[in-house]
Amino acid sequence: MNINWSVLVVPLDEPNPQPWLEQSPHTVLKTASVGKLLLLGEVARRIDAGALAADHRVTKDGARFVRDSGLWHTLDQRDLTVVDACRLVGAVSDNLATNVLLDLVGLDSVAAYGASIGVGPMELLDYVSGEARDLSVPGTPPTLSRASAASLIAYLRRLYDGGISPRVEEWMSLSTDLSMVASAFLEDPLAHNTIDEDVHPALVNKTGTDDGIRADVGVVRSGGRAVGYAAIANWPTDGSAPGLLSVMERMRRIGAEIRDRLAQG
Repeated sequence: MNINWSVLVVPLDEPNPQPWLEQSPHTVLKTASVGKLLLLGEVARRIDAGALAADHRVTKDGARFVRDSGLWHTLDQRDLTVVDACRLVGAVSDNLATNVLLDLVGLDSVAAYGASIGVGPMELLDYVSGEARDLSVPGTPPTLSRASAASLIAYLRRLYDGGISPRVEEWMSLSTDLSMVASAFLEDPLAHNTIDEDVHPALVNKTGTDDGIRADVGVVRSGGRAVGYAAIANWPTDGSAPGLLSVMERMRRIGAEIRDRLAQG
């Protein structure tokens, strides 16, 4: 099975850290929903700047409706505050909330935000669609998002250093998908977040999943240390199980290596 990997694990609490793990860290791969982190960053920036009220209400009426990941499409509630929509994206990678927030701020603003914080080639390229992309249509992006492990670590470093609003870390702390690298840290997927200005969560992460794509990016804190990790895998979508099984096993081994090294101090 031909699996393309981009992996980088780096301490964030050191000025010139040596990678703990790396494999093709500058290779750009498809990252599915991981690119939503750029959207969350832009929304948080606007709230912090006073350009957008945290309690501003957005509605799913008239939005690009999409099911798959998320909860809002199953709920009776028609409108939410901006912050609650961001919480849904952080917790369950909510596709409908993503599209509603993109209607609010625009893809161009998200791209400009990514450029402003210097995390290229990390990109969110499009709205979420429940249908296969028709690449014969001019201007259709080839994928929802893409990045290299190195660019994802750059995003985490901005988050750790305060260059990205701490709101994003709070929303990431709600993530319920701890199936990949994050599985090694044995946190309760439904109750591991700490929302407190003075206490950083032990684990925050964002995942991306699609046919032939698995990605997990996050920050782990333990014993006064903070480690950023990014692991992306792409493989051919021929329907064979070994590709996914092999990827998930490797993801969990990466998490175990981080856990064990943190335990050693």
